[in-house]
Amino acid sequence: MSTYQSAQRAAEHPALQEINLSYLRPDSPLPLVIRPTREGVDLRLWAAANSDFIETYLLRNGAILFRDFDVATVEAFEQLIEAVAGPLLDYSYRSTPRHVVSGRIYSSTEYPANQTVPLHNENSYTRNWPMKLSFFASQVAEQGGETPIADCRKVYKALAPEIRECFGRHGLLYLRNYGTGHDLSWREVFQTSNKAMVEDYCRRARMEFEWVGENQLRTRQRACVVQAHPRTGELVWFNQAHLFHVSSLSAEVRDWLLAAYGEQNLPRNVYFADGSQIDAAMLDEITRVYNDHSVVFPWREGDVLMLDNMLTAHGRKPFVGKRKVVVGIAESNLSVADLSNAAR
Repeated sequence: MSTYQSAQRAAEHPALQEINLSYLRPDSPLPLVIRPTREGVDLRLWAAANSDFIETYLLRNGAILFRDFDVATVEAFEQLIEAVAGPLLDYSYRSTPRHVVSGRIYSSTEYPANQTVPLHNENSYTRNWPMKLSFFASQVAEQGGETPIADCRKVYKALAPEIRECFGRHGLLYLRNYGTGHDLSWREVFQTSNKAMVEDYCRRARMEFEWVGENQLRTRQRACVVQAHPRTGELVWFNQAHLFHVSSLSAEVRDWLLAAYGEQNLPRNVYFADGSQIDAAMLDEITRVYNDHSVVFPWREGDVLMLDNMLTAHGRKPFVGKRKVVVGIAESNLSVADLSNAAR
């Protein structure tokens, strides 16, 4: 369908007086596309006045693409997120390189342009993650550079029952080594040079840690595989086993790292929570299911993509030319869980 539904007209909801709803593809409600009906609609003001409307559709569709609005600056993007989701969060306990662009707006993952970032949910390798994740395309690559997305409710349902059962029964253990020279340093990950502050963070996050020599830190954290969304109760596949596992590396890189450092000193790896190995074939199947449910569309300059970080995974395609897509995160799952429990 070209429009969301003919019945959804301005007479039914005041928010629809200034915007139109549509899909990029008739067969996919991911993402919902919101466009202005006329020139001059201020997206920040409209979003602030209709935050409940946005929240309703974000929980239903999982992702909203705001297109053809006049969002010209990173600062305007930051104000838009705050109008919808409240104060932005810092990127703490990082797993990929990035830098501050402005305020609490960050660069998206700074991997080389020829590499793919597989589909994943932000910070799903830990116990504290943002509920909302937003991207702003201020410069579109000459070729490629799309941000694929996938509905994690559908991913969960599409996985083989034996994989869901096996992973759910065992849980996961993420192992990270910082300071090996082949991944982020602990100073960059924790955004501090104070070892005592790092140790305090680990204790509060219920993360095991040990200092290996003078500059290497090793952490182990157990985490769940499947989560129930705190607002909808829907089950989602929510982890990064397929990214962290050593099998995700090319054979050449994997063999070199294992020979040079040994398994316990790999920059990152993942096991079942009891320390047993995960069958790489199951991880390949998980990646296949993600890719089968991937929705890919070209960025347009000025696009803003807002995700419910639990309902929708995201990634990045390789690209050619300059690309500037920045990101902001908001609304901690811990605060949402507290509100949900209080409401019961």
